[in-house]
Amino acid sequence: MRIDAHQHYWKIERGDYGWITPEYPVLYRDFLPADLSPHLKAHQLDGTILVQAAPTIEETEFILSLADADATILGVVGWLDLFDPAHRGHYERFRRHPKFVGFRIMIQDMPDASRILEPAFVEALRGYADEGATVDLLVKSSQLEPLVKLLEQVPHLRGVIDHIAKPRIRDREIEPWLTHMRVLAGYPNLYCKLSGMVTEADHHNWKPEDFKVYVRRVLDLFGPDRVLFGSDWPVCLLAAEYDQVMDVLLQALPDNWGERERAALFGLNARNVYRI
Repeated sequence: MRIDAHQHYWKIERGDYGWITPEYPVLYRDFLPADLSPHLKAHQLDGTILVQAAPTIEETEFILSLADADATILGVVGWLDLFDPAHRGHYERFRRHPKFVGFRIMIQDMPDASRILEPAFVEALRGYADEGATVDLLVKSSQLEPLVKLLEQVPHLRGVIDHIAKPRIRDREIEPWLTHMRVLAGYPNLYCKLSGMVTEADHHNWKPEDFKVYVRRVLDLFGPDRVLFGSDWPVCLLAAEYDQVMDVLLQALPDNWGERERAALFGLNARNVYRI
């Protein structure tokens, strides 16, 4: 099974995608399964992990309803606010859906990322980790220090780092991103998505070789069995078409990677971490 482990759908009229504005005309329209279907067929992908794109319970309900109607949506990563005392009730309701595979913490949107170290947040996350829930972590490279400290307190978290933690590729940033990622890779239950890279590069002047050092570092740290391919479509359209995103990753893979490693990256690892 071949899986795109990170993509989004949205309907603008729903009104809770505050970050999608007319300033980004390529994104400011509806994106639904029929729009992605040709790309999945072109790359022989069996389906996707659909990830939340708005920090609302209502949007998670919306994408779960899409999953009901579309067989290519293999799993849904929803949204929870662990600062909200009602988060547990929402989680219990979501988990009854057969395609709900986890939730995402949007550290990226926090003005102060150190809030994830507040006792109530840590305790809530520890509870989900105790249950083996899969938690996506949307984090920027500048926020990795608090995340490292969080993992010290919740070392058994079954987590997925989205978009290789968003290093500033346009600035050729390696440190301290690499040092923090090395620490995080030491936790055996943490996975990393090779996704969202083109939008961290120069949107109009990136070159395939810009990404090779980042892909190779992540592969060295996490190994072939804890990395996942994700297109981040349609957000990737800010900088690249779906085909280009795929080509960037394929060109960056080590020459000695065979069918086993590629099968893991392009599907088997996603099946494992999301229990599909």
